[in-house]
Amino acid sequence: MERKVAIDLLKKYNKEEFHIRHAITVEQVMKYFAKKYGYDENFWGNVGLLHDVDFEKYPEEHCKKTPEILQEINAPEEMVHAICSHGYGICSDIEPSHEMEKILFATDELTGLIWAAAKMRPSKSTKDMEVSSLKKKFKDKKFAAGCSRDIITKGAEQLGWELDKLFEQTLSAMQNCEDIIEEKLKEE
Repeated sequence: MERKVAIDLLKKYNKEEFHIRHAITVEQVMKYFAKKYGYDENFWGNVGLLHDVDFEKYPEEHCKKTPEILQEINAPEEMVHAICSHGYGICSDIEPSHEMEKILFATDELTGLIWAAAKMRPSKSTKDMEVSSLKKKFKDKKFAAGCSRDIITKGAEQLGWELDKLFEQTLSAMQNCEDIIEEKLKEE
């Protein structure tokens, strides 16, 4: 699937800059992990881009409206399963099973926490952020309270990773992708 097909579908159902930014962030983080672990960057990126396709318009039916929406682009079942599995335990009973699904589940909330922490920095960037700063923000339950620490922790466990490894790798992904994310936002 071409990225343009995915971004057009995303923008059909999402208008808020916040949601577009989050989708592009997760897209680029997923592409980073795909490259790192030897998978199809385009596929992983499109899964990341569309993971919340139904959230803005149908928040009460998140992950439940996804299959219907993805039919509009004839998305393969593997994509539908992956996207629906990121809501496991909250709005979906589809458990992440593939490594891609587990990484999506683990990094979705964490990218939000990292981005919120970056916005508080004088630089407004992830590039100069240290894992120790991220860990402090993670421990502060009042900071970015909408980012579930339980999901992040569960995601690390599903991957068989320590939290520190998840923090390090996801922060590294965001640092490496930050310029691309900003560029893509300007294009969109």
